[in-house]
Amino acid sequence: MKSSAPPPAAGRPSETRPEAADRLVAVLAFSGIVVSLMQTVVIPLVPELPELLHASPSDATWAITATLLAGAVATPVMGRLGDMYGKRRMLLASLFLLVAGSVVAALSDGLGPMIVGRTLQGLASGVIPLGISIMRDELPAERLGSAIALMGASLGIGGALGLPAAAFLAERVDWHVLFWVAACMGAVATVLVLALVPESRVCTGGRFDLVGAAGLSAALLCLLLAVSKGAAWGWGSGWTLGLIGVSLLILAVWGRWELRIGQPLVDLRTAARRQVLLTNIASAVFGFAMFAVSLVLPQVIQLPKATGYGLGSSLLTVGLVMGPSGLVMMAVAPLSARISRTRGPKATLMTGAVVVAAGYLLGMVLMSEIWELLLVSAVIGAGIGLAYGAMPALIMAAVPVFETAAANSFNTLTRAIGTSAASAAAGVVLAQMTTRFGPLDVPSENGFRTVLAIGAGAALVAFLVAAFLPGHDHAASAAARPATEATSAEPADN
Repeated sequence: MKSSAPPPAAGRPSETRPEAADRLVAVLAFSGIVVSLMQTVVIPLVPELPELLHASPSDATWAITATLLAGAVATPVMGRLGDMYGKRRMLLASLFLLVAGSVVAALSDGLGPMIVGRTLQGLASGVIPLGISIMRDELPAERLGSAIALMGASLGIGGALGLPAAAFLAERVDWHVLFWVAACMGAVATVLVLALVPESRVCTGGRFDLVGAAGLSAALLCLLLAVSKGAAWGWGSGWTLGLIGVSLLILAVWGRWELRIGQPLVDLRTAARRQVLLTNIASAVFGFAMFAVSLVLPQVIQLPKATGYGLGSSLLTVGLVMGPSGLVMMAVAPLSARISRTRGPKATLMTGAVVVAAGYLLGMVLMSEIWELLLVSAVIGAGIGLAYGAMPALIMAAVPVFETAAANSFNTLTRAIGTSAASAAAGVVLAQMTTRFGPLDVPSENGFRTVLAIGAGAALVAFLVAAFLPGHDHAASAAARPATEATSAEPADN
């Protein structure tokens, strides 16, 4: 049957003056960076969370797990609501949740309030795909490529730049200040969006798929809970295997439901198109690939020198080593757009995957000095920046303009699932490949190298998946079509 969604109204990107376009890009990129900061703001506190929250170590990890689960649920839901009722409206709602969550966390002294605050922060995860969709609706074609490359990279930029800042504050002030800073930055982003970001006219209306949202949320909660807690529960335990089984069962029923209704949460027929499907697979694999650097480098930097391979430095040094990768991601955004414009986003994604693989292979050799790890981090950051700029362009080239937010949100979700899977896989490797250091078993040097090798392999798999993407040269220009030209797109069959 045909989708009952009405055709979108015309947007006005051609009326956006250059200075207004600059402000729009700056505000949306800043909002994306602010949201990504919430992923790193708690990292300096992880070793101390049990004491700070008066909880056991296993319970304290919920302060991190809650954000992951909430983000997985919110990303596709906010994307669909943005397409239906207004992307700016959902962007503001997401930022409001971020501010509210940061305030709750800042006021907390126990595990319960902290989990509530971190859950609210996770519900803001849809900001980046919403921002990319607003850019497609509002910007002229000549500005769109570099803008979405910057917005796509903002997730990595905020995470990389936030770590040194959070580490610096955690060493010098009360830990609650970290969340007050996050709340203030979220409030600034909210005010800027209110003042400078227009509401797009590209809006479908219609009825929200509550059953589909509930089904996908339940499936993701079961899957990610099993992945994130599998190491603690045991990968062969009844809880882990049971949650994975329930997740697969729910996904099967959910998929059947989404194929039968007229206005689904996720248009699976569109998602099954070759370009969309392969891009989402590449995103999941790339999400798996990019996590290894975040796990290996901090541990190598902080392990004592007496291990023979640790560098014995502080968490602040970790931040200073990882931070420049965010600047590199920002710097390569224009290059990503240029490659996409001249060779197509497929070439950009493949180039990014090769650069990431090269960075990991470099890391397997260069692990003995701070400057070596800084170089490795920067190379991997360059590859991530290239790839993150290409993925939204590939998605937008293959979906109607009135499905942009939902499609980009689903792409972001697949990347997050890949990252979660990488965390679990790397955790298993490092738990098995250990060496004795005093009374403790710590990850061995070969364990770290194995994780880096897995990251390189995953990046090469992403390269191979991207190689099967359609090679037509108009992909970048199709992604850059303004909303006024996209109104003729037919809704996907349903």
